[in-house]
Amino acid sequence: MALTARMVTIDCADPGGLAKFWSEAAGYEVTWRYENEYLILAAGSGQGPQLDLQRVPEPKIGKNQVHIDWAADDRPAEVERLVMADPEGNEFCVSGSHG
Repeated sequence: MALTARMVTIDCADPGGLAKFWSEAAGYEVTWRYENEYLILAAGSGQGPQLDLQRVPEPKIGKNQVHIDWAADDRPAEVERLVMADPEGNEFCVSGSHG
């Protein structure tokens, strides 16, 4: 059996706010919304996993156990632009375009 990564779910306090961040940071678009409780974003190119933003009552505490690794042609510029965490403190990585 083979598995394919389709979605990454991020627990958060403000799904709408994080949707704005990821739309600007990665060019993702909201493709489905249940009020402001649960949003699904996808890349305009159709490449890569969807991001699901899910409202939860508890705040993020400590380091993520799972994070997203993004690829970029100009890694130093993206690292400087994005600061390696979203507005709620969820960490992510940026690698060069070849890993």
